Amino acid sequence: MASESREELLAFLRQHAPFRDMGAFALKALVAGLTPLDVAGGSFIVTPTEMPPDLFIIELGKVQARLAGDVNLTDQPLYDLEPGQSFPLAAVAAKRPAINVYSAVGEVRVWRLASADFSSLLLSSCEFNRFVLDHVAGLLDEARRQIEIQFGQRNSDQQSMNSSLAAFLRPNVVRVGLDTPIAEAMQTMVTSRVGSVVVADGEGRPLGIFTQSDALRRVVVPGHDTTAPVAEVMTAPPAIITATATAYDAMLAMAMRRIRHLVIVDADEKLAGVVSERDLFAMQRIGLRNVRKVIEAAADIDALCRAAGDVRRLCLNMLAQGVNAEKLTQFISGLNDSLTRRVIEIVGAGHALDGLDWAWLAFGSEGRDEQTFSTDQDNGIIFSCPGGSDPEALRRRFLAFAREVNEGLARCGFPLCKGNIMASNPLWCLSRDEWQERFTQWIRKPEPEALLNATIFFDFRALYGNETLARNLSAWLLEMTAHAALFLRFMAENALKAPPPLGLIRDFSFDNNADFPHTLDLKAFGARLFVDAARIIALAHGIPHSNTVERLRAAAAKALLGSDDINAMIEGFFFIQQLRLRNQRAGTPPGGENRVDPDKLNELDRQVLKEAFKQAKRLQSRLQLEYRL
Repeated sequence: MASESREELLAFLRQHAPFRDMGAFALKALVAGLTPLDVAGGSFIVTPTEMPPDLFIIELGKVQARLAGDVNLTDQPLYDLEPGQSFPLAAVAAKRPAINVYSAVGEVRVWRLASADFSSLLLSSCEFNRFVLDHVAGLLDEARRQIEIQFGQRNSDQQSMNSSLAAFLRPNVVRVGLDTPIAEAMQTMVTSRVGSVVVADGEGRPLGIFTQSDALRRVVVPGHDTTAPVAEVMTAPPAIITATATAYDAMLAMAMRRIRHLVIVDADEKLAGVVSERDLFAMQRIGLRNVRKVIEAAADIDALCRAAGDVRRLCLNMLAQGVNAEKLTQFISGLNDSLTRRVIEIVGAGHALDGLDWAWLAFGSEGRDEQTFSTDQDNGIIFSCPGGSDPEALRRRFLAFAREVNEGLARCGFPLCKGNIMASNPLWCLSRDEWQERFTQWIRKPEPEALLNATIFFDFRALYGNETLARNLSAWLLEMTAHAALFLRFMAENALKAPPPLGLIRDFSFDNNADFPHTLDLKAFGARLFVDAARIIALAHGIPHSNTVERLRAAAAKALLGSDDINAMIEGFFFIQQLRLRNQRAGTPPGGENRVDPDKLNELDRQVLKEAFKQAKRLQSRLQLEYRL
């Protein structure tokens, strides 16, 4: 029976969390802001079209949550909501559209709390605030899990079609002049492996386009003189579209004009690229399996460069869809691993490496399976010297090969390491014995440079070749560090030099970065804190994993950290990673990819970020306690 008065509503709310824990003043303010809504069975209560969404509290009946969109996974609802429960809590708190559709099962009565009143309640009631912080992560994880299933099941055509044509801009578009002979234009298409060439004037303005279809219909079939200028057989004027248009706009324009190519122009109406019907069709087919197949089938570095663009678009789509940081960084690292392996295979075909025992090593974030959108190269080579052979002779053979691999990876979008931590550097192309000697030097003499190197090189795994070499090196290293108390103490001391940016008076403290004032460095003073602490714990206690979260979970399994503590720490780490990914997706200027202004976050994100930093502080306190710092 529905409440007939505010007193009855108050009594009802006091039976359910979090309302029963709220203070009398806050609870009465909540009741004053609620408005009743009776909903017929089968009717929608909340859909993703509402922005900002309001909060609803169920008093009578049942509400079902289902995935939004055309999903053919199952007809079963995600979950049912009963009287006393609220929805869509995560969406209202984050001020974003709901991911799911909420509908009434039979007659339902709900009470509506406006989004603005929800924000006020979040600030005025500590109990309600805590309830949101404690439970919203679980709701988000469930929604994101379903999104991941949905994303893996269907093609990402809608997201791809809404992306900008900037993906098709090229610094060197294939072009010819008006007087270029037809035969030369055709040969240019063959040599450049493109289906069209743009005919442009000296200032780069497109005058026409000459396609394979034009060549067949206007040159080959009628037997046109191929020494004549291409101006005689080009399509003029060309169909153009601006670089700010979407792929969907391009597809619609092609359909309406019955053409297969569009010339992309910039704001000055100068040639910026070409998009073909085939390009758009390929965009619609981007998916995890498809991208992997494209990578594995790539015959040369140019093909891998195109696949690398697909990888980035796919991962950006996944972030936009709400895929969580743990899954997304795994996807990014996994696809980047595939790209790296294929580069190694392509380059290796031109080098005599058969019969050699070696492995390509990934260090740093790639070694930890924690890559984000902004990452450079950190790699090396480990090799065996059979029968006491000369390591210098083997090194020379590997260095020429590694140099080509590093250059190929750079072409695919992985910048060369500014610190030259790459396999093409003789310092990091070492035999098994040389790697052990190098690690031993760092451990026995924990000078600042050695400690810095440890933060990079001690997180490694094999990407290609004989993985046993890397596993054996890792096992040997763990045995060394388990008995290196002084080295670990210095590492812990070094890690504690970067405290989380929590203020004593205000929520956050800032490092006074001149280029990005009033911002927090989410990498150096956020994610790094978890990474450094987890590494030290792993090295001290024989944990063989290189991934930060796997190290923390293994530490909990060894009872080094409490299970409740570890879950909160992991959630904090992934929240910071999620903010980094969102920031990088937004196209922040160079140097600011990992920086965020907390004042630009919504209230929930600010609160969760503060909690995440507190978890980093707790992890650092664990180091302080163990090493008495």
